[in-house]
Amino acid sequence: MTPPATDSPANVSTGAVQPPAAERTPLTKKELAADHPTWCPGCGDFSVLAIYYKLIEKRRLWHEKFVSVSGIGCSSRFPYFVQAHGAHYIHGRALPFASGVSLSRPDLHVFVLSGDGDAFSIGGNHFTHTARKNIKLTLVVMDNEVYGLTKKQTSPTSRIGFKSKTDIWGATDQPVNPLKQALAAGATFVARTTHTNPNHMLQMMEAAMDHDGFSFIECLSECVEFFEGAFDASNPRKGGQFVEVPKDHDVTDEAAAYRLADKPFPGCFGILYKVNRPTKNANEAKIIADHRTKVQELKDWEIMKKTFERMK
Repeated sequence: MTPPATDSPANVSTGAVQPPAAERTPLTKKELAADHPTWCPGCGDFSVLAIYYKLIEKRRLWHEKFVSVSGIGCSSRFPYFVQAHGAHYIHGRALPFASGVSLSRPDLHVFVLSGDGDAFSIGGNHFTHTARKNIKLTLVVMDNEVYGLTKKQTSPTSRIGFKSKTDIWGATDQPVNPLKQALAAGATFVARTTHTNPNHMLQMMEAAMDHDGFSFIECLSECVEFFEGAFDASNPRKGGQFVEVPKDHDVTDEAAAYRLADKPFPGCFGILYKVNRPTKNANEAKIIADHRTKVQELKDWEIMKKTFERMK
């Protein structure tokens, strides 16, 4: 399928004619906000949602130009609170759904909003394969190191010793390191931020959406109900330290990125890794274009008919 031009005046959903891009005003928070968020008071996800609104307004993304996709979990309620196209998909399967959107509509900005359980437990395999295929989308994982929606179970990122309903004696399993996993899987953009530093979070989200490939951001997002104080060590207002990635760090050096990712908590914040590699979007577009040259005179349905006839 041929995607519409990026500056097309037609709304792809309704066919309604829109004013030229230069004459359209950016969306405001009031136009973007949908249902009132149902997170617990003080939840870090509120900060991520606020920055998402600001990102869309700042980058002049109109409703027909971006999609919000999530799985299951507290953070995955996200699309409910954004007045725009999106999907609240099934547990752990947000990335394959979003991959289909990205591949079929490469003109859209595709954002996936997930949690640590959704992304690294039931969705761990999809995380790996979306990263290695380098599908063009942005994944923001709101990591609170606990299953909050189901009221305090150990999650894949819970630290050793964390006491929960599933580990009343304290967790003993080695936690997932999201940054190292993203690097090993082949992600071409890996960054880290926290909900307590909204300006930094906005910088990371802007850089991620501008990257041509799979962009991964781990965002520390405190669950004040079931793991209060989990990230105090990274919050200067609570006596912690917000240490940014060194200015002389080479973001194309994978080994250097691993060393930064392996630092003990609270670690470093910023872009650890960023390289250019052909996306699956570009690779598939080339395959389609190459085959189109052989059947230029045929319509889509005629090509499909000939394909089915060969399969008989």
